[in-house]
Amino acid sequence: MITEIDGVTLHLAHPDELDAKWVGQDEPLRQLLAAWMLVSPADTPMNPRLVGKPGVGKTTLAYAASKQLQREAYILQATVDTRPEDLLVTPVIEGEGKLRYVASPLVTAMLRGAVCILDEGNRMSEKSWASLAPLLDSRRYVESIVAGIKIKAHPDFRFVTTMNDDASTFDLPEYIHSRLQPQILIDFPERDEELLILRENLPFADEQILEYVTDFLQRAHGNDERYSARDGVSIARYAMKLGKLHERSAPQGWLIEQSIIHILGEEAIRYTAPLPEL
Repeated sequence: MITEIDGVTLHLAHPDELDAKWVGQDEPLRQLLAAWMLVSPADTPMNPRLVGKPGVGKTTLAYAASKQLQREAYILQATVDTRPEDLLVTPVIEGEGKLRYVASPLVTAMLRGAVCILDEGNRMSEKSWASLAPLLDSRRYVESIVAGIKIKAHPDFRFVTTMNDDASTFDLPEYIHSRLQPQILIDFPERDEELLILRENLPFADEQILEYVTDFLQRAHGNDERYSARDGVSIARYAMKLGKLHERSAPQGWLIEQSIIHILGEEAIRYTAPLPEL
């Protein structure tokens, strides 16, 4: 895809297509859709941030919301090394003495009226966030110094960032923090919701394995451990793979315990119940 702005040709990114479905916890989805809603022709969408522990499904939630709006979704992974040009337009050498300007997923979403999901935004430095400041207020544009152009957001463009609540992140500057509102908290799911998540991701798994792993996760949540449904999916999957390797000669309960050790470490065993004869 190609577009032109003020005589500069931009090569656009391709949308992300995920095989992901949001299961349970309807309230955070409603809150996100409300933040993007317009209540008046003079209104502008808000720029929410989804905050929670790693693995609780923040990116999946944002993607599900974009699909509910029937919009393309573009995911941009933020890191400590993300530069302003990575967020906007990157020059690429194409042939002798010729530059090709490549639009980031964010800029592509701006131009196409799509959703941009900035993943793990609080791993990004203030310098990079500063380049997005005019996009996140009523101005709704960015300026690419590299390409020498101002890029305005399509009216249908929507933005959301996910943020992990751990120590390996930057503190946001106040002028950015105030632009990323509302804050939508995503906590660990209740037992029935967590079991549904495991079933959705592992429809081929034995129900007793999923029940056991869900109970393990719920005990861990109750002790403020950061083990997530994503960890639970990995535990159940690896237990099944170990079972294949052993050709079912090993008890499945033992396989689950071994999987927990390999996925989360020995210390996680404290949250297991007596192993069932599965």
